[in-house]
Amino acid sequence: MAQTHSLKKNDTIELEITGYTSEGSGIGRYNGQAVFVSGAAEGDVVEALIIKAKPNYAVGKLMHILKASKDRIRPDCAAFPRCGGCQYRHITYDAELRLKQQKVADALNRIGHLEVEPDPIVGAASPDRYRNKAQYPVSMANGRLAAGFYAPFSHRVIDCKDCRLQPESFAPVLKAVARWAEKYKIPTYDETTGKGLLRHVYLRRGFATGETMVCLVINGEKIFQQDSLLAGLLAADRSIATVLLNHNTEKTNVILGRRCTVLYGEGFIEDELCGKRFRLSPLSFYQINHDQARRLYEQAAVFALTEHTKTLLDLYCGAGTIGLTMADRVEKLIGVEIVPEAIEDAKTNAALNGVTNAEFLCADAAQAAKTLRERGVTPDTVILDPPRKGCDETLPEIITGMEPERIVYVSCDPATLARDCARFAALGYEVKQVVPFDLFPRTVHVETVVLMSKVKGK
Repeated sequence: MAQTHSLKKNDTIELEITGYTSEGSGIGRYNGQAVFVSGAAEGDVVEALIIKAKPNYAVGKLMHILKASKDRIRPDCAAFPRCGGCQYRHITYDAELRLKQQKVADALNRIGHLEVEPDPIVGAASPDRYRNKAQYPVSMANGRLAAGFYAPFSHRVIDCKDCRLQPESFAPVLKAVARWAEKYKIPTYDETTGKGLLRHVYLRRGFATGETMVCLVINGEKIFQQDSLLAGLLAADRSIATVLLNHNTEKTNVILGRRCTVLYGEGFIEDELCGKRFRLSPLSFYQINHDQARRLYEQAAVFALTEHTKTLLDLYCGAGTIGLTMADRVEKLIGVEIVPEAIEDAKTNAALNGVTNAEFLCADAAQAAKTLRERGVTPDTVILDPPRKGCDETLPEIITGMEPERIVYVSCDPATLARDCARFAALGYEVKQVVPFDLFPRTVHVETVVLMSKVKGK
């Protein structure tokens, strides 16, 4: 091909992969044009078929590996990469940790314009079987129930009843649901028509307690042959402590509805984390990776607490887990969360652990921070654990107006973290230390804990 050739659909090219996109695809350059290739590894030389061509980039399909990267390994899951659950099962875990470390460093430098080098990433003891929660979409075809994950960029269910990210105990539970659904011809939900009953199978496990929750998300009020389902589930896994229905009758791609019905047990399970006990309902937020969450929370406590810390403000507190693990080391804990059910969980968890110095407010983080400032609340440390979109635009100014000594930011997205750290820096708070944590091995996601301190004289 001539140097002036612009890539077109159905072209076949040889490409050296030099990095990764934020979604985990390999990236290379062909005559200066970026080409993204799913399933390629940095260091590969591949033959790629162009399946999409735009003026500024192209998307290629991996056809042949002409030279394998030193990081490449044989994937140990037959569903990879079709199912979309993992992005990095084709490279070593060490290589994955390196690229996640670099992802955080690049974001802080390029987006936040911050001259700070992250500490070495804290990797997981094992990249497999770490998830304590799974929400499996389902579909029925030829009388067989597929339960697994959506193929990338689609809502086509790839059957994977024994995912290597989930506990082994989830597989027999899924198979018990499948036997019930197939035997009684339970119709699965069709997103196009809005008809069908079974939408998702939602499983949750307390890694410390060994308790399992089974929740069927349904488009209706009740299920057929309930006793048969319960008998099959309890025979499949003796650790099942509760079985519920979650009612989602909306025509939406949101997984859970707001209402649950208990079929067996008490409607919740419990788990232990950092010496505290937590009650988990289907709607409770709880970190996916128990062991890595413990290490992350311990690091957050090192950043948040000094011998002078009296008042701790935990914004975006969810079910209160981060703040409650530190409550016995401060005089006052204030948690803020906009989801009413999460606030009720937080209050329950405080009572469960005998915590009497905690106050939980149901409000938007920015509005609550403004209200607390008007009340004269002066936290020594503010903890932030926002969703992927990061902090509301007005929040950094409101928080810095309270003049805390320390701000601890727990992030699930390096790009919005970097943006927000730059905002805090402009308001007089310096990034002192950054520690990435791998809570989601084999996926593109990486968590980060950042300590910011008030600059003296500002």
